[in-house]
Amino acid sequence: MYKSVIALFSILILVSCTEKKATKSFVLNGNIKGLKNGTLYIQRIKDTTLVPIDTIKINGDSHFTSEFDLQSPEMLYLFLDRGVSNSLDNNISFFAEKGQLNLETSLDFFTADVKITGSKNQALYDEYKKVISRYIDQDLDLIQKKFKAYQNKNTAEINKIDQEQKGILKRKYLYTTNFAVNHADYEVAPYVALAEIYDINLKYLDTIQKSMTPKVSKSMYGKKLNEFIAERRKAEGK
Repeated sequence: MYKSVIALFSILILVSCTEKKATKSFVLNGNIKGLKNGTLYIQRIKDTTLVPIDTIKINGDSHFTSEFDLQSPEMLYLFLDRGVSNSLDNNISFFAEKGQLNLETSLDFFTADVKITGSKNQALYDEYKKVISRYIDQDLDLIQKKFKAYQNKNTAEINKIDQEQKGILKRKYLYTTNFAVNHADYEVAPYVALAEIYDINLKYLDTIQKSMTPKVSKSMYGKKLNEFIAERRKAEGK
């Protein structure tokens, strides 16, 4: 009897140690140079609202680690509560996926200095944003020109700018569609479709949907895209 109790106790200790050593499916290693005190919140979007996953207190050491289980690749957000100001430069988005992701930035230029490595979806999303930023800059230039045209009551110039803006929007939508199709084996594909071109002609979303690999189609964003397309088909009677 005594030996049985000892054996059972040993098994319980072994199980306990194994549980402690078990790692989560996602690990975020970060460093915010210059940050001495503050609170970091890792958040996700749920029902159009940002909800916290983890809270990290910074007290002296700017390095931090966060571990939690991630069911599917997902766009998450690192929010910095500076405690002394309400700066707009306080929220970084990052495409998390199973494994380790490294995030480095600075307190002074929180979003501008950020460097994220360890996620293929993030790398592809950075590539996508680099091209899209050109379209955004072009549109901003046209907005300034349109404002001056309105001041001068130049209807012809306003109409011309309107056509140029429509052209930029069309190129942006076509680029996003091609990007999603070309990277349909990654979860970033349905993500950009939902986030950037949800109102595009349904045939383009159909093309993206048919291009997705089975793995991506079963992911969180893949399922959301499938549901969204089904809803649009129903609403449009297609």
